[in-house]
Amino acid sequence: MTYEERAGLTDRIPYFDALEEGEKEEVRESLKLLFRQTFVLEYKYDKRSKRFTYNQEFKICNKHLEFIRAYLSVAGVSVLENSQLGLIYIQGEDTVGEKLPKLATLYLLVLKLIYDEQMAAVSSSVNVYTTLSEIHEKLGSYRLFQKQPSATEIRRALALLKKYQVLEPLDILEDLDPESRMIIYPCINVVLLGDDVRALLESFGEGDNSDDEPEL
Repeated sequence: MTYEERAGLTDRIPYFDALEEGEKEEVRESLKLLFRQTFVLEYKYDKRSKRFTYNQEFKICNKHLEFIRAYLSVAGVSVLENSQLGLIYIQGEDTVGEKLPKLATLYLLVLKLIYDEQMAAVSSSVNVYTTLSEIHEKLGSYRLFQKQPSATEIRRALALLKKYQVLEPLDILEDLDPESRMIIYPCINVVLLGDDVRALLESFGEGDNSDDEPEL
């Protein structure tokens, strides 16, 4: 059953029936959002104001959290909240996302390394900044670049990770260069465990060229 079909079933639930029409639409959109991007961040970077702002989508999910949690639990989907990291997200066998291409998988692993290194330096924020060149230098240190990826491959990989709230490019994807900055969001902490990352990177370095990559 798709998230659209699940969202349609809310019309038969007393809690939902008691809501105003606008709130009903909020709940529907929250369900769709969680299934579409897995994570909802409390604070996101706003390019216009150039600062982190409170995310209204998080506010709405949080407002109806107990209902959303109980509703999705029937389908075996857990709705989790991490107040320290500032995010709400879903887990469960029925929440499998799309398969990531190899480059996006490698970026994901390296982003976790960079995130952990900067947080270990007693960062005052749960968000971390990096650059495309730093990501590629890290991959190079593991000898994982047999050839330089094309600009199209890079944009596709970054767009996928942006979709799942793992990172936020501060520049337009079409204008990317080695010094392009990006934010690593704390969602990276619940996608990967730090102890597993280096082992996975080393397995890629040993010649694992499989196209069957992890899913988000």
